Amino acid sequence: MEIFKAENIVKTYANHRALNDVSITIPENTVYGLLGPNGAGKTTLIRIINQITAPDSGNLYFKGRPLKAEDIHRIGYLPEERGLYKKMKVGEQAIYLAQLKGLSKSDAIKRLKMWFEKFEISAWWDKKVEELSKGMQQKIQFIVTILHEPELLIFDEPFSGFDPINANLLKREILELRKKGATVIFSTHNMGSVEEVCDHITLINKSQNILSGDIFEVKNRFKTNTFHFNLNGKIEDLSFLPESDYQLIEKQDMRNNMQELTIKSLSPKGKNQLIKSMAEHAEIVSFNELIPSMNDIFINVVENFNNNK
Repeated sequence: MEIFKAENIVKTYANHRALNDVSITIPENTVYGLLGPNGAGKTTLIRIINQITAPDSGNLYFKGRPLKAEDIHRIGYLPEERGLYKKMKVGEQAIYLAQLKGLSKSDAIKRLKMWFEKFEISAWWDKKVEELSKGMQQKIQFIVTILHEPELLIFDEPFSGFDPINANLLKREILELRKKGATVIFSTHNMGSVEEVCDHITLINKSQNILSGDIFEVKNRFKTNTFHFNLNGKIEDLSFLPESDYQLIEKQDMRNNMQELTIKSLSPKGKNQLIKSMAEHAEIVSFNELIPSMNDIFINVVENFNNNK
């Protein structure tokens, strides 16, 4: 079942079309990557989901019914631009923001103490926000975003300002939130993070949805039937392979009679025959299909779209 659906969303600011007939469907209990270059329209869509602004046209649904104003309490939003009051003490401010989300003061304190201990930041409780680094402030805002246990969480560039260790901490927490039943919209430029945490993606470019799907399906959609072999034994030529079916991309002779070959199958059904033929001429130490990364797909799809405009 989907938790959120946007149909044919259009949004224009002055003479700029920010979203042009954009539709997305976000399955429940998934991490959904919202991708795109700067200025593509991602933030506009996020603001519409959060009811910060309204679309000019189109329909929005939450759990199968039209999105309502009161649904905002079932959504948690961590914006890219942080919004903590720098002169307030961390604990005091966290309690205040939790109460705005509908928690009682006692429940807020109880949950905050648990999260502060989990993130090993209890010592920051009485410090002013301005005394903390950007990464430390982000931990506080992450906690406040998830504290009321919303069904839908939206993280806009959540790893900005984090070192690799704390970025991994946040990734683990995002996956744990999904495990506990939450749905996460995850907007980022970091394609490595997308591959690590996302189940589905939508790529927006120049205000349009140009690619959507399950991340495994998307990666397989763009594969090129290219295979890499590590061989024990050297093959001098590939004359035993039909030229019309296979193309040698790269050959590299290694030490100790080892060889690496990269071969493209020109026939989608040629993998099994390729492996069988190679095994007859050398010992296959390892074999893998080269699947494009999300970074490669992102660049390829955006450049093709821009060149065809």
